[in-house]
Amino acid sequence: MVESNVSRRNEPGESQEDPGTDRSRPSSAGCRQRESTASTGAFGQRIGRSDLVFLEGILPAADGRVGDEPIERQTERCLDRLEEVLAGYGLGLEDLVRVRVAMTDLDAESRRQVDDAYAERFDCEFPPRTVEGVCELPGDARIQLEAIAADE
Repeated sequence: MVESNVSRRNEPGESQEDPGTDRSRPSSAGCRQRESTASTGAFGQRIGRSDLVFLEGILPAADGRVGDEPIERQTERCLDRLEEVLAGYGLGLEDLVRVRVAMTDLDAESRRQVDDAYAERFDCEFPPRTVEGVCELPGDARIQLEAIAADE
C-alpha cells in the first residue's frame, strides 16, 4: 500500500497521529522529483512502501516543446527519458510492470510507428500497456508515457 503524506483533519478529541504510524514518504522531495522528469506541469514520481516506482508525465522533451517531429521520434525520446529516470532508481525497462501511453492521434499509421519504436527498445518481454487517445498534450507533444516499475 502506498501512503500519502497528506494529513486529514482530525475530529475533536481524536489523536493527531498513531505513534506506531510512520507517515513519511520515501520520495518526499517533490521539487527534486519534478526536476528529474523535467516535465511541464505538476508531474512527479513516487516510491511507496511496496517498492513500486510510479512515473508520470514523461514527454518527448524536457521543456515540453517538440515541434513537428514524427510520432516515432517522439516515442523514442519518451523512452530515452523514461530510461534515464528509471536509471536514477537503479532500474531499467525490464523492471516495468505497466505502461500507459497517451496519444493525440490513434490512426493506424501512428499506432504502427509507436509500436515499432516500442518494439526496438525492449530486449525483454513487453510490460502490459494501455494506449489511450487524448485531445491534447503539453507543448503539442503527440505522445506521453506513464509507467509503474517494480524494484524486485
